[in-house]
Amino acid sequence: MAQNTPRFPGTMKRLHKLRPSVLYRFLSLELMRTLPRRSEFGLMLAGALVGVAAGLSVSAMTYVTRTMHALIFGLEPDERLSGATVDDRILLLAAPIAGGMLLGVLLFVLARWRKRPLVDPIEANALHGGRLSLTDSLIVAVQNIVSNGFGASVGLEAGYTQVASGIASKFGSKLKLRRADMRILVGCGAAGAIAAAFNAPLTGAFYAFELIIGAYTIASLTPVVVSALIANLVARLLAASDAGIDVGSIGSVVPADYVPALLLGIVCGGVGILLMQAVAFVEETARKSSIPGYVRPAIGGTIVGLLAMISPQVLSGGHGALHVNLETDVSMAGLLVLFLLKATASAVSIGSGFRGGLFFASLFMGALLGKLFAFAAPFIGHAALAPASYAVVGMSSLAVAVIGGPLTMTFLALEITGDFPMTVLVLAAVITSSFIVRTLFGYSFATWRFHLRGETIRSAHDVGWIRNLTVDKLMRADVRTAAADMSVKDFRAKFPIGSTQRVILVDENGKYAGIVLVPDVHGNLVEGENEGASIRSFARHRNDILLPTMNAKQAVALFDETESEALAVVSDMIGQKVIGLLTESHTLRRYSEELDRNRREISGEL
Repeated sequence: MAQNTPRFPGTMKRLHKLRPSVLYRFLSLELMRTLPRRSEFGLMLAGALVGVAAGLSVSAMTYVTRTMHALIFGLEPDERLSGATVDDRILLLAAPIAGGMLLGVLLFVLARWRKRPLVDPIEANALHGGRLSLTDSLIVAVQNIVSNGFGASVGLEAGYTQVASGIASKFGSKLKLRRADMRILVGCGAAGAIAAAFNAPLTGAFYAFELIIGAYTIASLTPVVVSALIANLVARLLAASDAGIDVGSIGSVVPADYVPALLLGIVCGGVGILLMQAVAFVEETARKSSIPGYVRPAIGGTIVGLLAMISPQVLSGGHGALHVNLETDVSMAGLLVLFLLKATASAVSIGSGFRGGLFFASLFMGALLGKLFAFAAPFIGHAALAPASYAVVGMSSLAVAVIGGPLTMTFLALEITGDFPMTVLVLAAVITSSFIVRTLFGYSFATWRFHLRGETIRSAHDVGWIRNLTVDKLMRADVRTAAADMSVKDFRAKFPIGSTQRVILVDENGKYAGIVLVPDVHGNLVEGENEGASIRSFARHRNDILLPTMNAKQAVALFDETESEALAVVSDMIGQKVIGLLTESHTLRRYSEELDRNRREISGEL
């Protein structure tokens, strides 16, 4: 009898009253919400749906920007902006200026409508458990489309990943996913976006693992790879002609080729650092000037337009220019001039406020560096690689210096060339480049910008749980207090031995005045002696306090610095009203518990 009784009789009664169509829809929604939380199969299905959305988003953004290029610059349908011949020099100058003015209007409106900073997928996964505003993501996409569509020297990859990750985060919120699953789903969005953009599923998957999720686990493998595969399939069905990068024929690799490849990796590492610092210099110069933020894109557009009058190949991300320079022989002087123009245009575009990334720009500039290096390679040992091979090594090495992700760029080389010996050569070069950047600089382009903003993020590894574990969530609010001018005799009477371990002293204004250990007061006095003295003389840690906004890591560091077992928590540094007490032992225990829980979430044990 008991087994046949419904567990939730009220709910069951309401469900029986629903029409079959409504009941079916209700049960479908409940299944969609519970399945991803309870099984890897459900998370894989969610990743597949995100992959479809990513493929559609990439195709839509690509179509819009290429249509804008055709309308603004008068291109043929199959032409790429940076690879086309535009004879109208005035148009080359005017288009980026117009784009800068339009973007300035958008920035002016946003400054009054949306005050909070826009969060990207790396920051969302590192600090917010994958929570990403879809509205903010669409705003970033629109800014990226305007910037690229009018010819600013930025790629669309930032917009691709932002929109796809924003859709994934919104979908995860509707499914009420756990923190770890939400981070994986955001990684699925980014993986699908990069896979669809480059016709490279492995590249997209490892982009998510290395740059968005921050770790590779068995639990995240299936949904991320499925998302990348489906997104690429959707994008190719919609626009087969936009597939990947064609580097043409490459030569065979011999052991002697590793020496120049490693040297090229070192060069690319150094150039990547200079490029990131150049962008930061332009941004800092613009910030220190009296020029309003919404005016800066127009000024940046003017500079980009002037550079485009010298060579239109500096415009947009550089897809067309990359293929032009891979397919034709260019002099050393021509390659060097084009590299300097593109580097300047990219730094000015991003530094002046145009929205976009350096992903494809770094690939293009790396290919130019590789072809430049090919002129000197014959004088280094007995290497005899084709210039296209050095271009592949250069594009992967410079991209890893700027973007990060050694395996991401290695798999990109594999999917571009289909040549395993060439991929191993690229792996050696990108590891060298990555080592140079991490040793001498310590940041990728995204994390360097976080650093300039005051954040300490070095990767997408989840550190948000540490920041959420704050002192106000750990402290005890039921603390014993006493007046700092109380006599020792009165204190002993009010707080007999065994009544409590610690008492916090406050002055006449309620301000923190120190901590007293009750055993010290009772153990260090002889009955009748010094009983009229103030209890203030027993106070410890008068200047050592915790604030409620501090996180557990900061609290542990302060315990270690002050060599204290407990510290008072005060409201703020000025008023210092006592609101609680926190012990070192409790902080370490809770910190360890959260650390272990986070480890189990990452490894898929939860």
